[in-house]
Amino acid sequence: MQEDLITIGELAARTRLSLKALRLYGDRGLLPPAEVDPRTGFRRYGLAQVERARRIALLRAAGMPLVRIAAVLDSSGEESVRLLTAYWREQESVHAARRDAVGYVREVLTGRSPIMYEIAEREVSERKVLFTRCHVTAADLPGFLAESSEMLFSHLRQAGACLSGPVFAIFDGLVSEDSDGPVEVCAPTQNVVEPAGRIGVRIEPAHREAYTVRTKGNEGLSAMAAAHDAVGAWLAEHGYLRSASNREVYYPNWATAGPDEHVADVAIPFRLGSGG
Repeated sequence: MQEDLITIGELAARTRLSLKALRLYGDRGLLPPAEVDPRTGFRRYGLAQVERARRIALLRAAGMPLVRIAAVLDSSGEESVRLLTAYWREQESVHAARRDAVGYVREVLTGRSPIMYEIAEREVSERKVLFTRCHVTAADLPGFLAESSEMLFSHLRQAGACLSGPVFAIFDGLVSEDSDGPVEVCAPTQNVVEPAGRIGVRIEPAHREAYTVRTKGNEGLSAMAAAHDAVGAWLAEHGYLRSASNREVYYPNWATAGPDEHVADVAIPFRLGSGG
């Protein structure tokens, strides 16, 4: 058995990985040594671990975090490929969002605003809503919105209740790469429903709000951020004061709509200024 083991130096030579990287992978449980000398602490590895180390290096070259690499390596065949494909789709989505964000920031820095937004006003009646709330960054926002919506829908079904309007999210702070502003996902209902666990029930007060519509082709993070800015600028121009936090309203066709279909609104509740 001893002849089948190689030193960490030999493993490094065969894989072209540094000793630092191999120790990191070992400490994270991705590539634990087959044997550690209790007296000297020398690490030895099995020959089969050479291929595992190479696969770790390939996945790291694709930018995959170590925690996700573990899931890929512990899978086999089509499942490991599925996990890799899912990871890469996420990265392409992130890249597209950042590309759009760069375009928007460029316009802000140059003082131009080439996109014209149609801003309208509407009255929103008092309504009862189920809600769940969490601090999330931009990276976690899509998953939180999907998970929270399904959790609220499930609670409604169990109570024999139904939606009385589209789901909406209230942003009580900025959500970005670094800022985890609290987000509240709300599902309006006219039925009797009790709170449970992470789900609360409250009355959303009546208000007047300014809003702009969003199509499926303009629902990315930077496009939504630009819409929030546009509605806020419109309020300032008209001397209106915000009366509640920014929100996004999501319509039922969100998942199936074509690029030009209306899928969401960006809205800000307001009241008249002191001079209004």
